[in-house]
Amino acid sequence: MAGQTDHSLSIFSAAEVEFIAEDEMIEIVPNIRMDALNLLCGDFGPFLPQIPCTVPLWLAVALKKRGKCSIRTPDWMSVEKLTQVLEAERESPREFQPLPFHYVEISRLLLDHAHDDIPEVYMVRSLIEDIRNVRFHKVESGLETISGRTHAVKLKNLSAMEVNVVRPFMARVLQAFYKHDSPEMVQQADTSASKRPQVVDRGPRVSLSCVTC
Repeated sequence: MAGQTDHSLSIFSAAEVEFIAEDEMIEIVPNIRMDALNLLCGDFGPFLPQIPCTVPLWLAVALKKRGKCSIRTPDWMSVEKLTQVLEAERESPREFQPLPFHYVEISRLLLDHAHDDIPEVYMVRSLIEDIRNVRFHKVESGLETISGRTHAVKLKNLSAMEVNVVRPFMARVLQAFYKHDSPEMVQQADTSASKRPQVVDRGPRVSLSCVTC
């Protein structure tokens, strides 16, 4: 499934899910002195050299790109933690291990833009990819057990990207089972599915060119 996912069936695109994930908070260590930023989403700073502070992921990446900070890797992204998660995922074919809801997007952004801040970065990248593959395989295996008697499916500890892929597929599978028994239910489900959720527009990202000069 990880390699065969049809993203046209997803409620949000991968870019939209990543956009939502950019509001997750993360710790940075500035190497500049800068006044606080007063934004619509909150106030962040003031920024002092070598004094850790917490900011949204999008702001951390923007500062990192300009060489204004380093990003502290979250505890769950250590090789030790990821190894434990991978082992537990493999040992529990019916359970998903708890990870941050946006672990896929957070790890991708950090690996792309802050790889020099991540200890053992190549091992971290490999472990995260293995975890994703194992989890998607378990999702596939779970979907194969669906039958006409299935009225609901409970999947605990799925991530945002996994939910985004599974949810529309599940809706279509269940509709296919029920289409002969309850056409009114299918018509109602089709109407609901056609209403695409809207990503909240937080406005343009603040330009840092004038405040980080």
